[in-house]
Amino acid sequence: MKQYQDKYFKRAKKENYAARSVYKLKEMDKRFNLFKKGQTVLDLGAAPGSWTQFAGEKVGKEGRVLGVDIQSTKHTFPDNITFLQADVFSDSPELLEAIEPLAPFDHVISDMAPKTTGIKFADQANSLELCERAFEVAQKHLKKGGSFAVKIFEGGETKDFTDSLRPHFGKVKYFKPHSSRAESKEIFIVALGFKGIDE
Repeated sequence: MKQYQDKYFKRAKKENYAARSVYKLKEMDKRFNLFKKGQTVLDLGAAPGSWTQFAGEKVGKEGRVLGVDIQSTKHTFPDNITFLQADVFSDSPELLEAIEPLAPFDHVISDMAPKTTGIKFADQANSLELCERAFEVAQKHLKKGGSFAVKIFEGGETKDFTDSLRPHFGKVKYFKPHSSRAESKEIFIVALGFKGIDE
């Protein structure tokens, strides 16, 4: 198991990514062809910043990425990326000021996870709550036709949450990256073709 973890950890270090989680987003992008040059991306729970980095590479100099997290990061980013240390659920003036020039976004992505307790049902419930709140952010700031990708700890309520997304998107898919640890209960929900909140 340790060898498996090291493979992605070492690769991330070698390729100058902030964390091994970047490979999950890379796999997701390859599978769903998410990012294109010139797009805007809002990355929720972005620290330490590997998803933000990769999204920034994919949208290029013409695109913009805003990464937001209550934790800071030591990583430095190119000019097309802004990293803001803030609570993404707060609607603080600082956050809204950062969002306003970029919204609506082509993509809202979230690799957020709760602090785990080791109690399976509690962890799943906390993960679900983060997903629901992330979708509330997406509803406010996602462009029609845009995509929403979110991590969830798989549990009994996962299907209900997924079903709640379906009226608002053209397609909703589950995705389990190869780079997720084998014992991890995490999966990703990828919702494509946002229809807006009125439909």
